[in-house]
Amino acid sequence: MLGIFNKELVQPPQELNSSASLNSSLKPKLPKEILNHFISHSSNAFSIGFGEAMSLAYIPPEKTYSIHQRLFCGIDEIYCIFLGSLNNLSSLIRQYGLSKGTNEAMFVIEAYRTLRDRGPYPADQVLKDLDGSFGFVVYDNKARTVFAALGANEEIRLFWGIAADGSVVISDNLDVIKASCAKSYAPFPTGSMFHSQNGLMSFEHPKLKMKAMPRIDSEGVMCGANFKVDNQSRIHSMPRVGSEANWATWASH
Repeated sequence: MLGIFNKELVQPPQELNSSASLNSSLKPKLPKEILNHFISHSSNAFSIGFGEAMSLAYIPPEKTYSIHQRLFCGIDEIYCIFLGSLNNLSSLIRQYGLSKGTNEAMFVIEAYRTLRDRGPYPADQVLKDLDGSFGFVVYDNKARTVFAALGANEEIRLFWGIAADGSVVISDNLDVIKASCAKSYAPFPTGSMFHSQNGLMSFEHPKLKMKAMPRIDSEGVMCGANFKVDNQSRIHSMPRVGSEANWATWASH
């Protein structure tokens, strides 16, 4: 999967951008080049975009069934690419009053939409309720917001980086990220979520801040940063999935 979001839409942590990309023999690419390269690998590739603001691309899995699914869904201008599977999907469907045919990507969209509009409810608890291996990216075109999350068990991996024009690139394919972002990339932290208006936080430890740790690659060059929970720093306000105002302020309870 691939998500590209321009710098006016998403402001990632500054530490993700490495000055070493300027001197690297491998230069970061522009979004259009990244997207074209990604979809060229499969005749079944699918992509959707809104001008220069964002692009999502998806290659269906070769196997018809796998415990690590790759799903794409769009409902009412909310789009989601979901990787993995939820063990408690049936109970979540009942909890949210959804139809039995709802898959994980559909559920994430419906949960996001319901909680955004009708909350409030702590955003970390929404993700803690998901039992399984998962990583997903949601783009809400009406609100022009991006929401990404990665489960804590490390069975699904996501990576993110910075393209040549400052756009944020998110993918489960490390080779794609390396080729697209040169030295300005890092693993997306497990047990964490990122919202374009509110930044990065741990949903496992929502009362603790995230800390950027310098990351050195195999060539001994500093590139991007690993983000870890800072046990010495606490957050006094808690995020909620509710109204647009709640998203914007991470309103406390």
